[in-house]
Amino acid sequence: MGVEQLLLVGLVMALGVVGVLVPGVPGRWLVWAAMLWWALHELSALAWTLLVAATALLLVDQVVVWLLPSRRIRGTGISPRVAACAGLGAVAGFVVLPVAGAIPGFIGGIYATERHRLGGHGPAMASTRAVMRGAGTSLLVELFACLLVVGAWLGAVIWG
Repeated sequence: MGVEQLLLVGLVMALGVVGVLVPGVPGRWLVWAAMLWWALHELSALAWTLLVAATALLLVDQVVVWLLPSRRIRGTGISPRVAACAGLGAVAGFVVLPVAGAIPGFIGGIYATERHRLGGHGPAMASTRAVMRGAGTSLLVELFACLLVVGAWLGAVIWG
């Protein structure tokens, strides 16, 4: 697979990760489709193993999100700015502390946005809890699964 195709696969995966945070965009399926595209062109045991693992992970992720209490993003006070900061925090946390850093990064992104908006620790913590109860947990679960798939793909491309 050439550099141009690897960049396109990476771009589709990045769009999928961003799509998780945008209501109505099938983010997890964009990530999966990019992984499928890569595996079909790579034709190696590592590529097929990652495709099978990504498929299983994203299916389990979908079931977990369905089992979480259904909550709507609109009524919870999650603005596009909060979602963007939470997503950036999760990606930064995933890079700084691989895999495990996405969770505190996501919550930290929400807290930082709310702290800036509300001005104090107490109100920011209360707002962060409300956002996480509202729809943040399902967003975090879906984003974390997509970040795991993207991280595995990056690892395979760089070291495999």
